[in-house]
Amino acid sequence: MIQKIITNKCPNCGKGHIYKEKNIYFNFRKLKMNKECSKCGFIFEKEPGFFFGAMYVSYALGIAQAIVVFTIGTFFFETIFDLRILPWITVTVLLLSSFNLRVSRIIWIYLLRGI
Repeated sequence: MIQKIITNKCPNCGKGHIYKEKNIYFNFRKLKMNKECSKCGFIFEKEPGFFFGAMYVSYALGIAQAIVVFTIGTFFFETIFDLRILPWITVTVLLLSSFNLRVSRIIWIYLLRGI
């Protein structure tokens, strides 16, 4: 299942793509999703507002990335809670925001695929 999430595959058949773009991870253009799977017809957006829940997944991804940067950053500073690490965390979260948006929607579709 993780491989299908990473490769942008349909949760139902595993063959069609969720996003129209080939490079979905480091793409800062406007989000372009397919309405349904081109292979099996699985509808990705069940109802208007379906992806509001994906914001929580995106938030969790951002927090996990901030914790990783903080943990790695503690090896480079004298004290554990050095405020000089905050710009590094901010830049990392901002640069990965497009990645988080796309992956969180894919994860949300996979979490609620049976509904």
